[in-house]
Amino acid sequence: MFETLRDRLQETFRRMGGRGVLRPEDVDTALREVRLALLEADVHFQVARDFIQRLREQALGREVWRHLNPAQQVIQIVYEELVRLLGSEHRELVPSPKPPTVVLLCGLHGSGKTTTTGKLSLHLKKRGRHPILVAADLRRPAATKQLQVVGAAAGVPVFTLDTKDPVEVVTRAIAHARGSGHDFVLVDTAGRLHVDASLMEELRQVREAAHPHHVLLVVDAMTGQEALSVARQFNEQLGIDGIVLTKLDGDARGGAALSIVAVTGKPILFIGTGEKLDALEPFHPDRMASRILGMGDVLTLIEKAQEAMSAERAAELERKLRRAEFTLEDFRQQLREVRKMGPLTSLLEMIPGLGQVRGWKEQVDERELLRIEAIINSMTPEERQNPSILNSSRKRRIARGSGTTVQDVNRLLKQFEEAKRMVRQLEAAGRRAGKIRWPL
Repeated sequence: MFETLRDRLQETFRRMGGRGVLRPEDVDTALREVRLALLEADVHFQVARDFIQRLREQALGREVWRHLNPAQQVIQIVYEELVRLLGSEHRELVPSPKPPTVVLLCGLHGSGKTTTTGKLSLHLKKRGRHPILVAADLRRPAATKQLQVVGAAAGVPVFTLDTKDPVEVVTRAIAHARGSGHDFVLVDTAGRLHVDASLMEELRQVREAAHPHHVLLVVDAMTGQEALSVARQFNEQLGIDGIVLTKLDGDARGGAALSIVAVTGKPILFIGTGEKLDALEPFHPDRMASRILGMGDVLTLIEKAQEAMSAERAAELERKLRRAEFTLEDFRQQLREVRKMGPLTSLLEMIPGLGQVRGWKEQVDERELLRIEAIINSMTPEERQNPSILNSSRKRRIARGSGTTVQDVNRLLKQFEEAKRMVRQLEAAGRRAGKIRWPL
């Protein structure tokens, strides 16, 4: 979503980096280009103007043009102000000291509210919580059924009631959760195509009955300036505690994400980064600012890896690598775990510095992982354990079964052997130097 903005900012910083010392007019030119980049990204004009004013004050206060490496200082100032614009610090969904914690999710049709309710339940479940979903959207056809499907996929129960009164549903659901040991109640409320009086009145009644600990507004980040208007109206008429931005994996310009905190004064708690139920991330302003500037996001990458692979699996993999027992079966499992972490381009963007390399995305082919897995799937268990037995006829059979060529099979086997040899050499060199210890 922030690709265009990132490219514009990096081009601006690249031109600044070619100068030994910046003059004040150079800083003004850079700030003007940053402002244009923000406006092109659909950032609210008032937010963009205030942002540039703070940047100018910071630059003047530090006198960046007099320092030896002023371009890096300007980047640091832009980073600090981006973090501030996005909310300064990470906010948690704080549980109530007296369970259950009631979370009311609201928003317009099409924002991804029902799916986000399921995503949030899976997020909580992975962290040892015991959530229950509540089907309080009684107006949209099949809304209850959709929530039940989402709940089943997440492995979370869904409370339903045969009534047209959402207040009764929520009241009964909270009582049920209290008696059955659920510590989080996630209420999926009714939406509309646009904000209207009847919607707000229904939501106010549900809120008064539920006494929620958190009211989260689900906003579609791809709707641009409209998202800001919706957020402002919900906050003024209902009162919200936080925001969930969905569809950040889309190709919109991203202005809503950069403007919504400043417009509403409410923090972003979560972001939706895909359609799958596990594509929900806690929002960290500093990490998002790093991504926007192409500086990577190592912490989120590590967290994704930890979720995809258990400690026991990592220890087993380390042992096999040390003993040269790593097989194509293990390699296939690794590929599947990488794919569970999300799109490959999204993962690579989190590597510091890679986002500043021009044209790297064109060299990444997501389908290559599928081809590799197809080749390994076409092998027998014996062949995966011992690739040395693969002769010409076996390779032709594998190529036919995977829809690839013999050359593709040979390329995979060569890369696999080179990777194993590199690991062995790295370990041997580290042990001789006494500086590297397993696990790497």
